[in-house]
Formats: sequence, structure tokens, C-alpha cells
Amino acid sequence: MTQQSGGGAAGTVPRPRMAVLAERFPLRRAILVVLSILITVSVVTGSWKTLTLSPSQGGISASGWRAFVVFGLAQGSIYALIALGYSLVYGILLMINFAHGEVFMSGAMASFFVAQTLDSKGLLDRSPLLSIALLLVTSMAVSMLVALLLERIAYRPLRNAPRLVPLITAIGASLFLQYTFAGFFGTEAKGYPQVQVLNGAWDILGFPVGKALALTIVTAVLLMIGLSVFIARTTTGKTMRAVAEDKEIASLMGIDVNRVIMKTFAIGGMLAGVAGVLFALVFSEADPFMGFVPGIKAFTAAVLGGIGSVTGAAIGGLILGLVESVGPALLLAGIHVPSPNQLRDVIAFTILVLVLIFRPGGILGTGESERA
Repeated sequence: MTQQSGGGAAGTVPRPRMAVLAERFPLRRAILVVLSILITVSVVTGSWKTLTLSPSQGGISASGWRAFVVFGLAQGSIYALIALGYSLVYGILLMINFAHGEVFMSGAMASFFVAQTLDSKGLLDRSPLLSIALLLVTSMAVSMLVALLLERIAYRPLRNAPRLVPLITAIGASLFLQYTFAGFFGTEAKGYPQVQVLNGAWDILGFPVGKALALTIVTAVLLMIGLSVFIARTTTGKTMRAVAEDKEIASLMGIDVNRVIMKTFAIGGMLAGVAGVLFALVFSEADPFMGFVPGIKAFTAAVLGGIGSVTGAAIGGLILGLVESVGPALLLAGIHVPSPNQLRDVIAFTILVLVLIFRPGGILGTGESERA
């Protein structure tokens, strides 16, 4: 008894070999491998069945696929512009601004009233370029103002609080903005006035592209390139990167951290304002609750690309828009699912779940989940 209580190897009861092997078996990796195989087989099978359908069986023509791709790029461009705001704020403060969808909504709603006034005066058709510029300026200014108010009133007092507190505050701010706009302007969707010059299509590389969709894609690409150059080359961009790296050291180097954070919210707000006008021009409507679903999808795009990465947000938005547009028809038409496009939200949020499972850091991230 005395010898066994000494704690030596002789007193250790040998464990069954099967128990040791079971503990060492990489269960999570095995589940991921099986899940990957199932997803791959499902995607390949669904795509094959859809692409082999003849037109008489409900198959989609080449022009139909091109239309899906163009619409997906336009939709993804809007997601990307909103996602940039998520990534900028996360890169600086490591917080998710769930009220950013309402920043997008506020700009679209403000531009609606300007568009309605211009339309009643006939200026939308007589001076379309000036009118669109005025809509963009109005939306950007209102969205920027809302973003700055959120930062100053809702987030700055909680900057040193546990990370869950600003997250809950952001959700509360989102609901507050939704119902404030609904209380002032009504809950019904408002038909956004059409700009006649954007009706119809341009012939690009042999197939028609809607003018509103083309404007959306070109504007978003230019803004994404401009933002990347701004962050890489300008003094403000360098201070933003310094604050994102370490706020305390940046402050010791003479950088006004609060001002940099305000500028970050302002830039994200302006991009969301542009997205609001483009969304309204494409879908011809605006309402106080229009920001929730695009905001969540833009967050999905930011996670997909690698939240905190500007390039990742742009890539994630375009990929999500394409998958959401092409995916339902490609995967579900071949197995005769009725109205597959109604399931595009399912595909979008499935992508979010899969990214969080397989690569939490996103496409341009580290691939590892971040520690709280």
C-alpha cells in the first residue's frame, strides 16, 4: 500500500488502448472532411443536372446565365460597399457595428425625398447627371452624420467596456433607427423615382447590360479602388492603419485616436450612403426596414472575405452577390425545386455558417478564429 501511494508509474492503472486511440482521434477534422465531401457531391450533382437540362425541360439559356452574373455583380457591389464599413470599424475598434445597415438605410431614405422633389420638378429627366450627383451627395451626407452620431453617442462611452456591451448597444441602435424612421415616414415601401436615362441597357461585349446595373458595378469598383489607394497612400490612411495596429502606441506617437475613429466612421458612412442610392436605383424602392437584410448580408460578405480587410470585404461582397444570384438556379433548378430564387437568402446564410466552420478568418484572414 505504501509503495502504491508513492505516486510512481507502478501505481498507475494502465488505460485501455481503445480509450487512448479514441481520445487521439481527430473527430472534428473527420466531421469536416465528411461534410466537405457531402457539400462537394451536392454542388456537383445539382450543377450537373441543371446544366444538362434542355430548354424544353426548363433549362436556362446562355443569355439567362449572363443576366444572373451581371445582376450578381451589381448586387455584390452593393454588399461590398456596405461591408467596407463593417471592416473599417472592426479593423479599428474590433467591434461589429450592427447598426451599419441602418446607416445605409438612412442615406437611401434621405435621397428618396430629394429624388421625389427633383422628379416633381422634372429635373431627373432634364438634368440626370446633376440629379444623380445630388442624390449621392445627400445620401452620403446623411449616412455620414448618422454614423458619426452613433460613434459619438452610442459607442465612444463604451469603448473600454467588455466587447459584448457595444455589440448589444449596436443592435439596440439598429432597432432605434428603424423605428424612428418608421415613426416619422411610415412603414410602407416607397417607390423610388426612376431616372429615365438609366432605363434600358447597353450592349457590352455582345450582350445587353442594364444601365442601372452597369452604373452600380462601375461606381462600386471605382470607390473600392479609391479606398484602397486612400488607405495605402494618404496620411489619414496611414494613421488609420497605425490606430488599427495599436491605439496606445499610436496615441503616444501623437495621433489623435478619437479623430481617426471618427474619420473611419465617416468614411464607412459615406460608402454606405452611396450603396443606399445604388440599391434604390436598382430596386426602385426605399423603406425604413430596408437596411436589415442587406446589412446582415454585407456582414456575411465581410466575414467571407476576412473581416478587418478592405480587400477581403470587396472580394467577399462580389462573391456573395454572384453566389446568391447564380447559386439557386444552378444548384436547385436541376432537381426541380419550385421558385429556387426565393431560396437565395438560405444560400447566403449557409455560406456564412460554412465560412465560420471551415475558415473563421475568411478568405484573406488567417483561417483561425479570433480569440475574444
